[in-house]
Amino acid sequence: MSETRTTGPANVESTVLGADEIILNMGPQHPSTHGVLRVKLRLDGEKVVGSECIIGYLHRGVEKIAEHRTYQQFAPYVDRMDYVAAVSNGLCYCEAVEKLLVAEAPPRARVVRTILTELQRIASHLLWLGTHAIDIGALTPLFYCLREREEILKIFEKYCGARLTTHAFRIGGLQYETYDGLEEEVRRFCKDFTTNVDEYDTLLTENRIWIARTKGIGVLTAQQCIDLGVSGPPLRASGVKWDIRKAMPYAAYDQYKFEIPTGKNGDTYDRYLVRMQEMRQSASICLQAVENIPVGAIMARIGKVLKPPPGEVYHSIEAPKGEIGYYVVSDGTTQPYRVRVRPPSFINLQAFDAMVRGHLVADVVAIIGTLDIVLGEVDR
Repeated sequence: MSETRTTGPANVESTVLGADEIILNMGPQHPSTHGVLRVKLRLDGEKVVGSECIIGYLHRGVEKIAEHRTYQQFAPYVDRMDYVAAVSNGLCYCEAVEKLLVAEAPPRARVVRTILTELQRIASHLLWLGTHAIDIGALTPLFYCLREREEILKIFEKYCGARLTTHAFRIGGLQYETYDGLEEEVRRFCKDFTTNVDEYDTLLTENRIWIARTKGIGVLTAQQCIDLGVSGPPLRASGVKWDIRKAMPYAAYDQYKFEIPTGKNGDTYDRYLVRMQEMRQSASICLQAVENIPVGAIMARIGKVLKPPPGEVYHSIEAPKGEIGYYVVSDGTTQPYRVRVRPPSFINLQAFDAMVRGHLVADVVAIIGTLDIVLGEVDR
C-alpha cells in the first residue's frame, strides 16, 4: 500500500498551539483555586488569552439524594453545599417547602431566622475577606477576620450545637427556642463589629498595594452580569441595585431599614467595597431585630409527617454569594419528586472567563477570590 505524506505547515494551527502560547493548569487544590477547581489557562507569555473552568471533583449527587429522603431528612444535606453559609441554605430550603405546604413560620421564628441569617452573612464575608487578602499577599486581615467570625460561631454553637454546618431551622419554623442571653450577645457583637470593620478599612481600603492589585482587575459590566446571570455582590458592584431582601422580601426583612450597597466600576476593588458595606448593613439589621423579637410559638402547625399537595415551587433568597434558589416538585408523597438547586457560586463562575482575559497570571487568583466561590455548592 502506498502512503501519502503532506509537507509544510498546513493545518498546524488547528492542532498545535502557537509558539508563544502555553497551557497552564491552576488547581485543583486550595493554594490556587479555593477548593477543588481546575482552571486551564491559555497564556501568551504572562497574559491570559483564554480559560476553561473544569468542575465536578466534589460532586456528591445532593439533588438526586433528595428524591430518596423525606422533606425533613433532606434538610441537613443543604447545609453541606455552601458550608461557609449553611444557615442561608437552610432558610431557603425550609421556605421553599413551606410554600409547597402553604404554611408560614410564626413571627418569632421569622425574626430569629433573620438574625441568624444576617450573622451568617457577616461570617461568610469575613472568611472571604481573610482568604482573599492572603491571595493578594496581606496576612494580617485574616487574624482580624477570624477573630470576629469566632464570636458568631460561638452564638451558633450555643444555639444549636454546630459551628460550620449549622442546622438552625426546621420546616415550619425553628429547631430550638433561643437561649437566655442571645439578644445581649448579638447586640454586643454587632456594636463591637461596627468599630472593628474600621480596622479592615485602615489596613486595606487606601493601601496602595491593595489598590494596585484590585482596581481595574476582573471588570464586569452591568450588562455582562445580567447576560451571564451573575448575582450578589459581583452584580451590585457593577452598579445593578438588585437585592432579593428588598425586591421580594422574605423572613422578616420587610420590617427593617437597610441600604443596598453598589459600585460603579465592576472591578475587584468595588466588589471588596460592596462586601464591606454589606457587613455593616447586616450588623444594622441584627441590631434592629434584637430590639423587638416577638413572643410566641417558634413552629407552625404542619404535622410531623409532611405530604405537600402535588405541585411545584421555586423560592430564592439573597445568600452571601448571591441568589440561591430551590425548585421543589411534589407528587403528594413524603419524599420530593424532584429538587433542583440554583447555586450562586456555580452561576457566578460562568463569568470567570470574561473577567480574566487580558490579565496577568498573578491576577487570576485575585479574580477567583473576588467571586467568593465554594466548590461544595458548585459541584453539589
